Amino acid sequence: MDKVKCECGFLNPHGTIVCESCGKPLTENDNDKKLLNMRYEGVARRSQTYTTTFIDKIWMFFSSVKVGIWIIVLLLVSSAVGTIYPQEMYIPPTVNPAVYYADEYGFTGEMYYQLGFHNLYGSWWYMLLIAGLGVSIFIASLDRFVPLYRALKNQRVTRHSNFMKRQRVYGTSKVDDIDDTFEQVKQKLTEKKYKISEENGNLVAEKGRFARWGPYVNHIGLIIFLIGCMLRYFPGMYIDEHVWIREDEIEVVPGTGSQYFVKNEEFLVELYDEDDEIFADAIQRAGAPVVKTYQTDAILYEREDTGTVGLEGDLKEIDHHEIRVNEPMKFDGFALYQVDYKLNELNTMSFTLENKETSETFGRMDIDLLDPQPEYDLGDGYRVELTQYFADYYLNEANVPSTRSKIPDNPVFIFKMFTPETPEGEVSFVGIRQNLEPLGENQYKMTFIDVDTKHVTALAVRKDNTLGFLIAGGIIFMIGLVQGSYWAHRRVWLQRINGEVWVAGHTNKNYFALRKDIDYAIEGTGISSPVDQVEEEEKAQKAEKDQNTSDVKE
Repeated sequence: MDKVKCECGFLNPHGTIVCESCGKPLTENDNDKKLLNMRYEGVARRSQTYTTTFIDKIWMFFSSVKVGIWIIVLLLVSSAVGTIYPQEMYIPPTVNPAVYYADEYGFTGEMYYQLGFHNLYGSWWYMLLIAGLGVSIFIASLDRFVPLYRALKNQRVTRHSNFMKRQRVYGTSKVDDIDDTFEQVKQKLTEKKYKISEENGNLVAEKGRFARWGPYVNHIGLIIFLIGCMLRYFPGMYIDEHVWIREDEIEVVPGTGSQYFVKNEEFLVELYDEDDEIFADAIQRAGAPVVKTYQTDAILYEREDTGTVGLEGDLKEIDHHEIRVNEPMKFDGFALYQVDYKLNELNTMSFTLENKETSETFGRMDIDLLDPQPEYDLGDGYRVELTQYFADYYLNEANVPSTRSKIPDNPVFIFKMFTPETPEGEVSFVGIRQNLEPLGENQYKMTFIDVDTKHVTALAVRKDNTLGFLIAGGIIFMIGLVQGSYWAHRRVWLQRINGEVWVAGHTNKNYFALRKDIDYAIEGTGISSPVDQVEEEEKAQKAEKDQNTSDVKE
């Protein structure tokens, strides 16, 4: 678009309200007494100037403060809804979330899961809102920062008379010696740490311009913080997972790409002594033993080559650590924290095949509850097939045997027993304290012999490469907050116009402090104190209102 030429000769971008150089209003006549809107120095913003193309409309949309506020409201509302039911990370790790929320909370729980509130901070639409907020902050800041910076950079010392008259703080005076008066004012303003610029016998005193950039520094900090939040969902940047490890077993460390493995060499639990006088009352109130500490004696391995994963020959021990609460094992940016445990989890159950009539037993079956075999040969023609296995048995809604998880909390087996006397096989339904014969009376039965248990430890795997972004964003945000809150951008113009001294002042906040600075600078110079035109207008309106009230009473 064509630029707008001011009478001072400066070419302003299309849409400029106040000349960036001399300050003359470009869209109003010189007789207008309305105070100038100095929020952005009256400059042209792209969002208010270019409005025709598709890109212009996108820019207009995201540069709107209302749009940014609505995105924040949506984020706050969705975050609040996300606290109604527990997030997926806080439900039992062995259950299926799709089933858990429906079973625990009914229809609302199912909707909660379907809409993604169970994993709110990782859902695509929540990430989209955060991205939208970041784009809105960036565009809104750029839309205002660039023209404001340009206007402050281009401003001249000598300003148009209409610019002076339409400042909030304004006044005119006649003095005997203008040169001496200006020198005195200049010296006092310098004492107040103002930066003085002079042109054609006029001067402008300015300080605290850096305060104008406080909100934009805020926005930079927010954008960096939001980038850090979004980076948490990029592979390898942020890991917060759990791994359950049974004693004497090795598991891959989640998030390491099968590079690191950890072994639970031993799990220990220490209880408070019930005879200890200090803790006796607390233990009695609890009604159960109180855990003092629990720890995992862990060994960390690193895979040496790309051979078969899981073979100890391919693993190299690199660390041994006693992991306790708040005493993690740290390596390569990862940390393993002790978060939970389970004592005496079923590991192996042993059975024998028994003749019900003679009580004679045949062989022994040691069933690994985590990896049972489909068939067990007991010798001499005796064998048992494991036709079905339910690690955590229950009857589902259709009244059909099923399992809640792979954890052997309630193991149930359906065996088919083959013997020389029963070559067709007999079916037995065996569980804890139950031994049923669903297809009729059998000649043989499965008899429980022994059980082996193991302690299980739960380790939280943490890695956070986004923490630097979050800390940097927070620090920059606070710097911008202090910068914009505790300082103000103040300007004082003194000009010689028609043999008089014109004084005008502007600040982005706290006009009372600005007037105090001006009064200090002109004290004893013969220049009368400029008035606050907003206060004068309010006084006039109040006086008119009082007069009208008095006339009505009369």
